[in-house]
Amino acid sequence: MKIETTKTLGELKKAGYQSKSIKDELRNNLIEKIKNKETAFEGVHGYENTVIPELERAILSRHNINLLGLRGQAKTRLARLMLNLLDAYIPVVEGSEINDDPLHPISRFAKELIIEKGDDTPITWMHRSERFAEKLATPDVTVADLIGDVDPIKAANLKLSYADDRVIHYGMIPRANRCIFVINELPDLQARIQVALFNILQEGDIQIRGFKLRLPLDVQFIFTANPEDYTNRGSIVTPLKDRIGSQILTHYPTDIETARLITEQEAKVVEAQKDSVIVPDLARDLLEQIVFEARESEFIDAKSGVSARLSITALENLLSTAERRALRVGDDKTMLRLSDFVGIIPSITGKVELVYEGEQEGAAMVAYNLIGEAVKSLFPEFFPKIEKLKKEDEDTPYDAIVSWFFNEQDGFEILDDLRDKEYMALLDAVSPLGDLLAEHQPNLKKEESYFVKEFVLWALVEFKQLSKYRFTKGIQFKDPYGSYISGI
Repeated sequence: MKIETTKTLGELKKAGYQSKSIKDELRNNLIEKIKNKETAFEGVHGYENTVIPELERAILSRHNINLLGLRGQAKTRLARLMLNLLDAYIPVVEGSEINDDPLHPISRFAKELIIEKGDDTPITWMHRSERFAEKLATPDVTVADLIGDVDPIKAANLKLSYADDRVIHYGMIPRANRCIFVINELPDLQARIQVALFNILQEGDIQIRGFKLRLPLDVQFIFTANPEDYTNRGSIVTPLKDRIGSQILTHYPTDIETARLITEQEAKVVEAQKDSVIVPDLARDLLEQIVFEARESEFIDAKSGVSARLSITALENLLSTAERRALRVGDDKTMLRLSDFVGIIPSITGKVELVYEGEQEGAAMVAYNLIGEAVKSLFPEFFPKIEKLKKEDEDTPYDAIVSWFFNEQDGFEILDDLRDKEYMALLDAVSPLGDLLAEHQPNLKKEESYFVKEFVLWALVEFKQLSKYRFTKGIQFKDPYGSYISGI
């Protein structure tokens, strides 16, 4: 008989089922995965040599865990992926509110049912997907919510005295017995509520309204916290920190390749956009560089962090900007342009906390300037460095481009709603740009070369070789001094 088909306690015993705690369950299944060279935390990138080894050590140590890190660092995802380390099914006494193990019942209901029915006690099988409970810590959370309270309605309906423990209504933690229980943003939990967790973490029991009730709960606790919270909104009380076995520090991706992998995995891009918008590799790198710039910006509060969700939503907005233009002008396909990056500003402004200087600058301007900073940072990887100062007779690869703009007195405008043919013709007219690409990036695909041409123009602006003005319908590039000289 397959063990998961057993229906009664007697059949379960005959099948030879052995009970084990959830921490042993996680440990044993992790050991098997490590032996078989399997990935325990699929889809989490950038933590292979930092967070995941520490997390695996905590699981092998049978610890409750606190994941400490800034927002958007996959803390909750790591907790949810631990479900994959649980057994597929576990037996539960049928009708139990707290998922009683038929071989080791802890509630009065389960114990009395087993005394009454013996081996005929009915059991059900609980899938691992049901063994995850999560609570966001907010200031209004009560002890009754988490642990339980006396239920006067139950007492009245069952005609029971308040001295009878059957009047107890169990909270979220007892109902998560034999499950993974996550408390997100732990410092937001009031100190007196944190104190109520002491016994559960250390002794594994609960106390409700003075009842002499010992419930040796079997719960794998995972807490998440933001280090900013320790000073700004609240703190984790010291005795509670002392009772959490392992505290693991998470972090943001350290390189563009990893960041790109995460963004492309998480972004919700519809097939129509994939088919209709050509996205150069440089554009994807630039998007991630913008996030790296934001994390270093003097206008953005570093303690608050810049979530990975910024690049995810920015990619979605970026593709939608190009798609919208194609729809407006009647093109079936379009190439992503650097000027399309203006469309990601709403994705940035809502996800960064500005310091005082940033507030003075304005959120939209800070976001717009981040695009320029990212261009400036990536440019030397593709083209010769633009020096701030040069000798009087020294030639640079960019002189011809700057001269072209000096002679173009009417300005050079890239309108947002140009059709692709018009956009390409406009950039092709700047012949020195084509010469620069032919010398330094000769292997570029044609459809990517136009993005790179515009990239060069933005870089020349950042290095003060050209000037750029954003207006309602597009962007204008000019020689920084040409208009002044022509005015004279």
